[in-house]
Amino acid sequence: MADSASSLLRRLERLKGSFGRAAANDKLGLLRQLSQRRLGSAKQVLGLHEWLCFARAYPDDPQVLSLVERMLATFADRSDLRRFRAALADTGIAGTAINYSFYWFTALWLARRWPDQLTVDWPRFEKRSRLQDILHLLLPYSETLAADELDVTSREWVELLKGPDESDAVFLIRRFAALSADSFGRETWFEDLDVPIRLAAGPDTPSRTQAKFSGASVVFQATPLLRARPALRREARRPPLAVCSVSPRTGQRLIDMAREAMVTRSRDLDIFVHADKRDVRLVDCGGGLQFACLGAVPERRLMLDAVYGLLTLKNGVPIGYVLVSALFNSAEVAYNVFETFRGGESAYVYGRILGLVRHLFGVDAFTVPPYQLGADNLEGLRSGAWWFYYKLGFRPHDAAVRRVLRQELARMKRNPRHRSSIATLKKLVEANVYWYLDRPRKDVRGMISLGNIGLRVSRYLAGRFGSDRERGIETCSHDAASLLGVRSQRGWSAGERLAWRRWSPLVMALPGVERWSSAEKRALARVVRAKGGRRESDFVLLFDRHRRLRRAVLALARSD
Repeated sequence: MADSASSLLRRLERLKGSFGRAAANDKLGLLRQLSQRRLGSAKQVLGLHEWLCFARAYPDDPQVLSLVERMLATFADRSDLRRFRAALADTGIAGTAINYSFYWFTALWLARRWPDQLTVDWPRFEKRSRLQDILHLLLPYSETLAADELDVTSREWVELLKGPDESDAVFLIRRFAALSADSFGRETWFEDLDVPIRLAAGPDTPSRTQAKFSGASVVFQATPLLRARPALRREARRPPLAVCSVSPRTGQRLIDMAREAMVTRSRDLDIFVHADKRDVRLVDCGGGLQFACLGAVPERRLMLDAVYGLLTLKNGVPIGYVLVSALFNSAEVAYNVFETFRGGESAYVYGRILGLVRHLFGVDAFTVPPYQLGADNLEGLRSGAWWFYYKLGFRPHDAAVRRVLRQELARMKRNPRHRSSIATLKKLVEANVYWYLDRPRKDVRGMISLGNIGLRVSRYLAGRFGSDRERGIETCSHDAASLLGVRSQRGWSAGERLAWRRWSPLVMALPGVERWSSAEKRALARVVRAKGGRRESDFVLLFDRHRRLRRAVLALARSD
């Protein structure tokens, strides 16, 4: 009697972490059968899909990869997928819809690329009355008479106002795009509404099923996965095999892939949204492991630390992402592995991330923030993220957390089978944890008060200019140029000029800056210009080499 489809799937799932010739042959046989069989539940369809995605990232050999890719290419056409399409919504599988309150820039991006697939999910739209209140701001003045007088719902209004060939969601997004405001204002207004949007499936809409960077070479998996805990000191000192700048065209492809990876998982990440196609690098760590390193456009860069997003690729398949915030020879690193790929080489990949970050930014200290550990993040809490980092060598500085840790370690010593409760984990994740390649120090990300620095700048502007901040920025820009010997900004990019305007009040607020040497002042001017340059990592390296600037900024951070 032939095995049932569910039985075949269970046998296939047991082979997920097995590699070698025998395992590859078994996988091929099961896949050939499952490609012709129909599964009996949405859970089983999802299970097969996840197995195929994993096997695409970790293929045994060319034959397995070829069959996996054929099955993924036609997955949306499976009759069982069509049968359970509604139940599989929001899974990111090709042929299924995605429902999410997309943030402004992602909503705008989707409306430009897939306008026919976007609609407002009105039953889930809780702030419809708020839209009604501001609708007149989205219209020409000549239409305000009707908006003021007619008693119709916001949904009815949108149906009346939109064009015959555009959807309700696209109409709203385009009207917000036309608002007389800068990008920050439009973002705030739109996101305040929390508009639930449905992205219907289309032939090329984002999906996890088809996600793969076509430029990646494939390294086949003939040996077991690297599950052992890495030696972090060795890994942090080991640079990547290669770091290659890519063309703006390839950079845009990688940015789009990163954004689609977020959309298909009902997430959003600012650094991917605001990535600059001129600052994209591919970092090769060997074994088919690559990272697309994405920097931000100048307008969206932070005042001090530089933020980069890394899309983790295994044989071209996105398997996770990393958020890096670097300055003061230190970096805050938020590491995420997509659910399909958890339980594999997570610790090994993390070691390569530290080596990559050290190589690109010159850091020797690493910080993991509370959210990454599980604070206000139940998924992270349940996954045991805190102990993952502890076992790698990260330690808390916070006295209260250290006290809880000592108590928990004592319990484990008495009972090796003890596991931390959710209540205990919530106490452990209340503060950062740190890891140092060299000696511990306090001038690292997570221990420097950026708020104090900002407060000193605000006090400087308030004392000199009061409410006339616009005049303050103009005056500071001129004064900083005179102080640092910048005679002209001819030849500067728009990003460099913007960085100068943003940084000039901070320059003027630096204690004792007028007494710096000419060389130190010229070096400071190069730091500021680099903040708006092509590659923000250049700013990090220049800032960290400017010892007097570092000391001055740290003095501001220590101010009360």
